[in-house]
Parts: sequence; C-alpha cells; structure tokens
Amino acid sequence: MNASEIAVIIPCRNEAGSISDVLARVPDGVQSIVVDNGSDDDTAAAARAAGATVVYEPEPGYGSAVGAGVAAARRPVVCTIDGDGSMDPQELLMLVAELDRGADLAVGRRRPDHPRTWPLHARAGSAVVAAYLRRRYRLPIHDIGPMRAIRRDTLNGLNVGDRQSGYPVELLLRAGQHGLRVVERDVRYTVRTAGESKVSGSIRGSARAARDFLVVLR
Repeated sequence: MNASEIAVIIPCRNEAGSISDVLARVPDGVQSIVVDNGSDDDTAAAARAAGATVVYEPEPGYGSAVGAGVAAARRPVVCTIDGDGSMDPQELLMLVAELDRGADLAVGRRRPDHPRTWPLHARAGSAVVAAYLRRRYRLPIHDIGPMRAIRRDTLNGLNVGDRQSGYPVELLLRAGQHGLRVVERDVRYTVRTAGESKVSGSIRGSARAARDFLVVLR
C-alpha cells in the first residue's frame, strides 16, 4: 500500500513536549492529523510547525478526538497512535501491511521495554478486557492498545460511538460482532518522551479507563 493512501490520527492533550518528535518519525508520505483535545499548552502550534494538519475537538475524551480525526481524514486507510512518544510511528507500516495481506483491522500489542514503562495497574484492565474478547469473539488479541490500522470505509461501517476511553474496546467489540479478521502484532512500548499520562500515569486514570471499558461491554 502506498503511503499516500494512509492518514495517521494522533489524539493529543498537552503533548507539546513530545509531538514534534512523534511527527518527525511518521513515515514519509503519510498524512499526519493531530487532534487537539483541549490542550492549554503549545501542542497545536508545535504540530502545525511540524507540518501536521491540526483539528480542534473541544469535547473531551479519546473517542471524541479519534472521531474528529477520522472525519477530517480523506485517505482510504486510517491509523492511530498516541502523541506521547511511547511508540514508534514507523511501526504503523507493519500494521498497514497486514491490511494488504487480508486483515480488516490490525492492532499493536504493546511490549514494554522496561517494567516502569507500563505499570501493573495500567495493564490489568486491558488484559482482562482482551481476555473477554478472546473468549467471546475469538479475537486473537492480548492488549487494548492505541496503535491500529483499518480502512476508513470499514471503520465507518462499524459505527463506533463511544466518546471516552472505551473507544478502542467498542471498536474491537464491533469488529468481533461483524466477523472481521483482526490481526495483532507486537509493537515496542517505551516511556513517554515528555509530559504525564492521562491514563496509565495514575491509578485513578487507569480506574477511569477500566470503567469506560466495562461500560462498553455491558
């Protein structure tokens, strides 16, 4: 698949310290769409200076930000990755290649390079939900991560509606319900390059994300 067919959506809230480096590592030819989800720092200015398309989404929530990015994308394949520098945008090409091989959705399984990269309280909710989706829908997944690739028309057909942290869970849930072929590949996961995590950086943030996961599964 040609890079000119791919857009990467990067939801951000106060990621001015890391977004420039993330954008510098996006593969050549891939369109970068940074969704500023209520930042009060220079995230948008830094992203624009680095050549990204900047979209503003005032409604807080991961799902809101991704939805705004998908609406702005005009390329047939859309990817997502966080803007904190914890994952390498170059690995998106590995996921896109799985679409060429017949996958409907390719997702990254985070492989931390150090114990402090992904605290136990942060990974627990993801592991439990992934186990449920494996049992219920036979999806070959072990993580509910932020790096993924899917054709835009396929994504729009799933009608994912969650506006908060439950978005990735609902995406996988609907993929299972529709019988889509889901492929998981390992991706490197490192300590964020700047700022503080809104989810895994605290027990409270992880608990809030777990709550959103469970709401989707009801």
